[in-house]
Amino acid sequence: MTGTSPQTPHPTSYDQPARTVDEADGAPHRPDRLPYYEDRSPGSGTLPPRAWYARSDAARLPLQGRWRFRLAASATAEDNAFARPDFDDAQWPELRVPGHWVLQGRFASEGSYEGGGTARPGGAPAYTNTAYPFPVDPPRVPDENPTGDHRHVFDLPAGWGEGGAALHFAGVESCARVWLNGRELGHFKGSRLPHEFEVGPLLRPRGNVLAVRVHQWSSGSYLEDQDQWWLPGIFREVSLHRRPEGSVADHFVHAGFDHLTGRGTLRVECEPAGRVTVPALGLDLPTGESATVPVLPWTAETPHLYDGELVTSGERIPLRIGFRTVRVEDGLLKVNGRRILLRGVNRHEFHPRDGRTVGPETMRRDLLLMKQHNINAVRTSHYPPHPAFLDLCDELGLWVVEECDLETHGFGAQGWRDNPVDDARWEPALLDRARRMVERDKNHPAVVLWSLGNECGTGSGLSAMAAWMRERDPSRPLHYEGDPSCADTDVYSRMYADHAEVERIGRRAEEPLPDPELDARRRGLPFLLCEYAHAMGNGPGGLVEYQRLFERYERCQGGFVWEWIDHGLRQQTAAGEVFHAYGGDFGEELHDGNFVCDGLVLPDRVPSPGLREFKKVVEPVRIAAGADEDGTASAVRINNLYDFAGLGHLGFHWSYEVDGAPRGHGRLEVPSLAPGASAVVRLPAPPAEPGDGEEALWTVRAVLDQDTAGAPAGHEVAWGQLPAAPRPARTPPAATAAPRRGEGNVIVLGPGTFDAGTGALAYLGGVRIGGPRLDVWRAPTDNDEAAPWQPGPRPATEWRRIGLHRMRHRVDAVETGPHAVVVRSRVAPAGTPLALRAEYRWTAQQDALRLELSVDPEGDWPVPLPRLGVRMQVCGSLGLARWFGGGPGEGYPDTRAAARIGRWSMPVDALQTPYVRPQENGARPGVRWAELTRSDGSGLRIEGDPDFFLTARRWSTEELAAARHTTDLRPGESLWLHLDHAQHGIGSRSCGPGVLPQHRLEVAPARFSFVFSSLG
Repeated sequence: MTGTSPQTPHPTSYDQPARTVDEADGAPHRPDRLPYYEDRSPGSGTLPPRAWYARSDAARLPLQGRWRFRLAASATAEDNAFARPDFDDAQWPELRVPGHWVLQGRFASEGSYEGGGTARPGGAPAYTNTAYPFPVDPPRVPDENPTGDHRHVFDLPAGWGEGGAALHFAGVESCARVWLNGRELGHFKGSRLPHEFEVGPLLRPRGNVLAVRVHQWSSGSYLEDQDQWWLPGIFREVSLHRRPEGSVADHFVHAGFDHLTGRGTLRVECEPAGRVTVPALGLDLPTGESATVPVLPWTAETPHLYDGELVTSGERIPLRIGFRTVRVEDGLLKVNGRRILLRGVNRHEFHPRDGRTVGPETMRRDLLLMKQHNINAVRTSHYPPHPAFLDLCDELGLWVVEECDLETHGFGAQGWRDNPVDDARWEPALLDRARRMVERDKNHPAVVLWSLGNECGTGSGLSAMAAWMRERDPSRPLHYEGDPSCADTDVYSRMYADHAEVERIGRRAEEPLPDPELDARRRGLPFLLCEYAHAMGNGPGGLVEYQRLFERYERCQGGFVWEWIDHGLRQQTAAGEVFHAYGGDFGEELHDGNFVCDGLVLPDRVPSPGLREFKKVVEPVRIAAGADEDGTASAVRINNLYDFAGLGHLGFHWSYEVDGAPRGHGRLEVPSLAPGASAVVRLPAPPAEPGDGEEALWTVRAVLDQDTAGAPAGHEVAWGQLPAAPRPARTPPAATAAPRRGEGNVIVLGPGTFDAGTGALAYLGGVRIGGPRLDVWRAPTDNDEAAPWQPGPRPATEWRRIGLHRMRHRVDAVETGPHAVVVRSRVAPAGTPLALRAEYRWTAQQDALRLELSVDPEGDWPVPLPRLGVRMQVCGSLGLARWFGGGPGEGYPDTRAAARIGRWSMPVDALQTPYVRPQENGARPGVRWAELTRSDGSGLRIEGDPDFFLTARRWSTEELAAARHTTDLRPGESLWLHLDHAQHGIGSRSCGPGVLPQHRLEVAPARFSFVFSSLG
C-alpha cells in the first residue's frame, strides 16, 4: 500500500493511556499551556482514519436516541464528575442525538423577526458568512464558550463477544472530549470528519456509560469558517463497531477503466490480506493482486456498479465497484477518455428543523430532485458530507468534487495575517483533515476531484495537504479556488467570474500571472466555476449565457451554482404561523442577515423558479427549430449534449397548439444519436391551420421511456417550442365609441367610467378599478440590493437615491376628442428634475376599452428602471388567474428560459413565490392575454400589444418591500395587478455579476397598449 499504512499510528494522533475521571480531573494541557480545546492539535487518542463502509458482518450498535444533557455557558463551568459511571444525571433533561442543542426544546431560543431573539449563551443559532463570531486571536477562544455535557447508558447486544471495538463519531461541532465507563479516551476536532476510539477492553455487557463534553468554540473553529449557521452538537451518528481479530483495518479499491479497450482493472488493497470476489465478472482474487476484464464503466450518466465482496479472516464487507478513470490531459478534465461538462450545484447539509442532521431519506430526496432537474454534479461545500450521501451519488450517478473541512475566510478581513494555512504550527491539524476525508471516501467512484478546502487564501499548509493527497491517491486531480496561481491544483477554478471573464478564460486569454512558468501551466489547465449564479431570492439570472460559453469553449467545463438549499430555520410566530428565520432573527450580535438563504430549493425543499430555470438551461438534449426561410419550423434539430449516453432511453413526443389549445399530438421518431451528435427530424403536417390572428406552436418533449433509479417513465428531460407559422401581427381594434359626460363629474367611454378631474379609470363594466397608472418601482430583489463588497453602485441603492420608490404623479390635462380620452401626466420623484412624461390614450368599442400608453423620459437618467408598466387595483374576489403566455412559473428577462408558452390557470395566491425574504416575484412573461375571474367566470380580461409581464398579488409593492418574512404579508381586500411592458433583468449580483446589457431596462421612449374587457 502507498501512503499511510492502516496499522501505522496516525501521525497527528497522540498515543496516551486511557485515564480515569479522577486522573484526568481538569482539562489536559499541551506543552504550550493551552487547554485542549484551544491547542492547535487535531486531537488525542483517536484511531487512524480508514475507509467507511455502510455494512459488514461484524456487529454494529447504533447509539442514537435520547441522551442526558447539561448545558454550561463556558468550557470551565463544570468539573468532569459527570463522566463517572455512578454520577446521578436523573435531573438532567434529555436531548436527541444526533442533533444540535440550539435547535432543541429548552436549549433553543425562539426566533424573533423583530431582531430581538431571546439569545442566551449556547441557546441560539448564529449565522455569519465570513466573520468569526468571536474575537480573532488564534488559537484562543472566548470564555463565553457554550459547552454541552452528554451522557448515554447502553447495553451490548447478546452475542457481542470479546475483543476489539471502535467507538465511532461521524460528526461533532466543534470539539469533543470523550469518556467511556469513567476512562478518558481522548478528544478531537474536525467537525465534519469521522473519529474513532479503541474501546474493546473497556466494554461491559450492561450499563456502559458514555460521556461526551462538546465545546461550541475551539481552535478548530478557526478552520471551519464556512458560510452557514454555527450549530454546536453531536449532529451525526454515534455507533459502536465490533472489530474481531482479522477484521478489516482499512481497504482501498482501485478500479480503473481503459476507454480504448473497454476493459477495467481491479485491485483491492487491504490490511489484513484477504480475497475479493465479483461474481458478475467471474473474479476471485487475493487482495493486492490485479485483474483486467471487460466491464461496463461507471459515469454520472450511466452509473454502473458491480457488486463484490471483500473477505478477511475476521470480516466480510460488501463492495460496490465502479470502474472509471479520471485524468487531466490535453488541457481538459476527462473521465474515461471524454471531456465532461459539469452541470452542478454546491451543497451544504441542511434541514430547516434539524440543521446539519440530515437523514438518508432527505439525502435521497435531494439527489432525486437534482437528477430530475438535469443536475449531474455536486461540490460538497465546504466539507465532506455524510458518507451515506456519497453512497447515493455512486448509486444514482453524480460527479462529486469532495471538499475538505477547511475554511479560514475570516482572516481575509485582516489581510490574511495569522492565517492558519500559512502557519507551520497548524500543519498537523490541516493534514489530519485531509487524511480523514481521503481515507474515509477513497472508494467512491462518484468522487472525481478532491478539494483542499475553500476560501483560505494561500499557504504552505495547503501545499502540504496537496502533496499528501497526491501521494496517497494519484488517481484523482486536485481542486482549490483560493490560489490564482493554481500551484497546488490540477484545474483552474474561479468564483463568480462574469461572462466576459469566462469567455477570456475559454480562449485561454485571461490576464497573465507575473510568473511566466506558472502562467503557462495555468493556461494549460481545464477551467470550472466552483461557484457561480448566486441563487439568492429571485434568481439567478444569466444562466443561459453562461451555459453557451461552457458549450462553446471546451476548456470551460461548467460549474456549480451557489447553492442547493435556502438555510432558513423553521420557526413559528406567537400565532402559530410558520416562517423561516435567517441571520439576526436570534438576536445575534454579529450576523449576515438573509445571505444564508441562497439556494435553488426553498428551506422546505420546494423547488424555486431558479431550479426550474436551471433544469431548462442545462438540459442534456437541445431541441430547436430546423427553420424554414420564413422562420417557421417544418423540422426540428435534436442535439445530444450528454457526455456518454445515447438517446435510446428517451422518447420524443410532439404536440401542436393553436393559441395554446391542443390540436394534435404524437410520437416523433428520432435516431439513436451518439454523445455530441445531432440530427434534423421532419415534423408531421400540421393537424390544423390557425385561423386569422391565431398563433400556432409545436412543442417537442424528450421524456424517459422507462422507469430509472432517478425518475419514473414519462419524466420530462428536455423540451423545445417552435413556431408552426409566422406569428400574426396584432391589429388595434377600431374605435367605435365616443366619450360622453356622465353624472357626478365622470366621463363614460364604452364600458369604462373615468374620473373627469384625474382621468383615472374607476369602473370597467361592473368591475371597480383603481388605476391603471404608470409604475416603475418593484420590491427590490436580493440581486437588486447586491452584495456590499460588489464594485460600483448597487441598483436598489441607486433607485432609492433617485427616488423611484416615491414617484409622484401630476395630471397636466384630461382631454376628450371624438373617439378618445387623453390623459397627460408627469411622473417624477422629489428632489430631481428626472421625470417620465406619460400620455394615456383611451379608445373603446362597445364592450372593450383600449389604453395606448406613451412614455417619454426627461433628463439624463443614470440608472435603468426596475420595471415599466401600469399597476391597478381590482376587486379581491377575482381570485383565479388564467392566461396565454409564459408559464407555469415566474420569469424575468434573464430567467425566462423555462417559461413555456401555453394556456395556464391557477389561483392568484399560487402565483406568488414565497422567498424567505419577501421581494419582487411572480411575474409571468410573454403574456398575450390574461383573465382574472370569480368562481362564476365573471371578471376582467386584458390583452396586450406587445406581450407583457403579468403579476397579481394581494398586497402592494410597498408592503412587499417592507416585509422581512412571509408572515409579514397580510392579504388586503383588493388585488394589485401589474401589467409590465418591460422588467429589468435579475442577474446574480447578490454575490455574482449584475444584469447583462441586453437584459437591462434602460430609460428610453416606449409605446405599449392594453385592451380591457369585462367577463360575464
